[in-house]
Amino acid sequence: MCSQTDPLFADQSQRLRRVRKLAEAGVTIVDPERTYIDSGVKVAVGTQIFPGTHLRGNTVIGARCVIGPDCYIEDSIIEDDCRVRYSVLEEARVRSETTIGPYAHLRPGADVGPNVRIGNFVEVKASRVRRGAKAGHLTYLGDADVGEDVNIGAGTITCNYDGKDKHHTNIGKHAFIGSNTSLVAPVSIGDDAFVGAGSTITEDVPDGDLALGRARQVNKKRKD
Repeated sequence: MCSQTDPLFADQSQRLRRVRKLAEAGVTIVDPERTYIDSGVKVAVGTQIFPGTHLRGNTVIGARCVIGPDCYIEDSIIEDDCRVRYSVLEEARVRSETTIGPYAHLRPGADVGPNVRIGNFVEVKASRVRRGAKAGHLTYLGDADVGEDVNIGAGTITCNYDGKDKHHTNIGKHAFIGSNTSLVAPVSIGDDAFVGAGSTITEDVPDGDLALGRARQVNKKRKD
């Protein structure tokens, strides 16, 4: 048992007071005992915070969001009507009506939305993902600009680092990036372009073109 003079008791007491103050202002805290909110954090009315959530630093959460369970969010801005589950956000911005997670990682400089989906095991770093774009599964977007309504297939990687320098990838609006694609930066994918699954793209793709960068399949008879 902690006594009232114990530093651990004092810290817990302060934390619960902060949670209670937010609840009185119209924020729903599902489990105050398992919610951790720093003093500099701001949360707007109508937002729900589920257990296991850590809101750190100068984080700002908009109205009518659903945060958690089990999120770590530090020095980030989340606008109105967003959903973040089982994810880590660091110095990131999530614009309105965007869904993050489960198990996504937004690193410093990530700016996603509005109305974007960043799905399971997707990592975004120093990238702008614009309105309506979707990256649903197993993707790395680093040093990239992703246009409106782009579809990023599972297993896509922006190959932004050559061992010495970082390079930029630009994906135009309405483009479709097939699954298991490597975009070797610096490279640009045009508006309405289509990249076939399994491609390694090393050259720019013009607007509306289909790009394929993979070896031809060869089937050989097995010997008995």
